[in-house]
Amino acid sequence: MTLTAKSPIPTVETAWTRQSILEHMRENDVRFLRLQFIDILGTNKNVEVPASQFEKALDGEIMFDGSSVQGFTRIEESDMLLKPTYDSYRVDPWDSSGAHTANHGNVASIICDVYGPDETPFAGCPRGILRRVAAQAAELGYTMNAGPEAEFFLFQRDAEGGATTKTHDSAGYFDLAPIDLGEECRREIVIALEKLGFEIEAAHHEVAAGQHEIDFKYGDALTTADRLAVFRFVVRRVARDMGLHATFMPKPIFGENGSGMHVHQSLFDENGRNIFFEDGCDWGGISQKMRWYIGGLLKHATALVAITNPTVNSYKRLVPGYEAPTHLAWSMKNRSPLIRIPERRGVGTRIELRMPDPSCNPYLAFAAMLAAGLDGIKNKIEPPHPVTGNVYSMSKRERSRQKIKSLPGNLGEALDVLEKNTVMKDALGEHAFEQFVTAKRAEWQEYIAAVHPWELDRYLNSM
Repeated sequence: MTLTAKSPIPTVETAWTRQSILEHMRENDVRFLRLQFIDILGTNKNVEVPASQFEKALDGEIMFDGSSVQGFTRIEESDMLLKPTYDSYRVDPWDSSGAHTANHGNVASIICDVYGPDETPFAGCPRGILRRVAAQAAELGYTMNAGPEAEFFLFQRDAEGGATTKTHDSAGYFDLAPIDLGEECRREIVIALEKLGFEIEAAHHEVAAGQHEIDFKYGDALTTADRLAVFRFVVRRVARDMGLHATFMPKPIFGENGSGMHVHQSLFDENGRNIFFEDGCDWGGISQKMRWYIGGLLKHATALVAITNPTVNSYKRLVPGYEAPTHLAWSMKNRSPLIRIPERRGVGTRIELRMPDPSCNPYLAFAAMLAAGLDGIKNKIEPPHPVTGNVYSMSKRERSRQKIKSLPGNLGEALDVLEKNTVMKDALGEHAFEQFVTAKRAEWQEYIAAVHPWELDRYLNSM
């Protein structure tokens, strides 16, 4: 794979306008524009238009069939519009030339909001849902900053190019080459992301063989969700071009640590002050509002998990013994509870919510987390005392004595709790909430009705 530099290289600080985008595309031989959006389940989608349609696309006049997208509209009301967000415009960092595409020019992309044909925002647009919850926070004087740590696996492909679960290294946490054979692929991913304007903070091998993490700088919730959607696309694209398969599946290998997506979050006021920090307080710099925010997250965690961990496979990761949090507690230091408070204070004071995984819809997940935290602040929900011991090693009796409850054990149980939670329903809105629950109920029912290889191995010859 060859990465190419366009001139000028777009950055997240570039203030793009309709005219400057058109000029940039002409100067950089952009022949195709991907209008990107995301469905209710978090899958990246796009409508690609050629140069002849660029002006129409930038005017938000490109229509698509919403009935063909999971969780959008019925067939009798299917026409929908894509309204581009100019500041998200980027040119692909890889060379699009090749044996079959030598004269096809470059490809650019732009993130879009989904609107109805009457030019009104679509209630089921995940990006619009997060924007709405962020606006509710702004009414209270707050802006949410988020910093996700999305882990992923790199696997080999078979002779036909299909994905396998065979890792191409046997490395562990922070290992180096030659044990870490994913180093080269990680570097190519980092280079591609930097050319797209990402500020990469770290990249390293994770605990399991073939497992990796690349961290980029935090930002406001909507910007970060946009970046996360792009990040997942870039990781998979670069891995494919290098003959590998990248997956954000939470638990692809039995007996190994799964992939999480710890989300660091904080609230800033209109003056740019981190309201989670309070100098000189009895809680070592942790403000009262931060504790209420924690209280909100813990109160709603058993419903929230259906959104932040939305697949059947998600709950194969959320089991004891693999460093994934399964119990509703928080800590000032140790990593065993659901919520950890990193030691940095001042502007860096933040909460690390450790249960989410990278299969989630980032827009819905951030909206739900923010809504839970805000409910804690508005209703002054006090969290329990922070735990100091290792929750992983506590017995059921010890956890009961400390009133530490657990997350739901599977997707079906999580959906049961979610359906009763009015804060989560209000955050997603009626349309998205119903579509999400319906889709996930169908997924759970299909799973429990299927006959799995484990059952055949266990029972076929013994009964």
